[in-house]
Amino acid sequence: MKINKLIGKYFKLIMLVLCLMIFFILAIKVFNDSVVKSDAFGYRIVSNYLISDSHTPFIKLVTNLGGTLCLIILTILSFLLFKNKRTGISVTINLIIITLLNIVLKNIVGRARPIDNRIIEETGYSFPSGHSMISMAFYGYFIYLIYKYVKSKKLKWILIVMLEFLIISIGISRIYLGVHYTSDVISGFLFSIAYLIIFTSFANKYLDDNK
Repeated sequence: MKINKLIGKYFKLIMLVLCLMIFFILAIKVFNDSVVKSDAFGYRIVSNYLISDSHTPFIKLVTNLGGTLCLIILTILSFLLFKNKRTGISVTINLIIITLLNIVLKNIVGRARPIDNRIIEETGYSFPSGHSMISMAFYGYFIYLIYKYVKSKKLKWILIVMLEFLIISIGISRIYLGVHYTSDVISGFLFSIAYLIIFTSFANKYLDDNK
């Protein structure tokens, strides 16, 4: 019972440390040009079960939902969707911070993108996946806002599950399209989960101060 209470009390801290620890392990392996076993395994699963000419147009659409243009449009719309102007401001700040962090991390690690099996062309470094990292932070923050503000339990959980599915789908789409390794996507997700734990703590105070 005491262990359960401690885990409950420090759950966010445990998740923060765990996500960052795994992220840095992967980052160090990639930085040192170590082979990450999950890369080949992840692509093999995607290629065996998902890749087909009929699926590719849909996958391209999904990946665009994690792209710059879509996220900027949604950020602008957030000022109309939420009555509290601070919410729109916090969405904007979140997008800016996570984008800058992704740029910094990409340039530190400097991993080249995969060159085999590309369906689309992308430029820039590969690790961590920008679409995965930024989508997790952006849509993950919307999950937080929905949980905080939507009162209908049914609607709340429908929206949350839909956004969770979207985040995972965007990550998978980057492997499918051959522009990222599996470890790029996993690392992007892990870093943003840790980031969201910190960001939402500050955002919660910022949003509540306006009440």
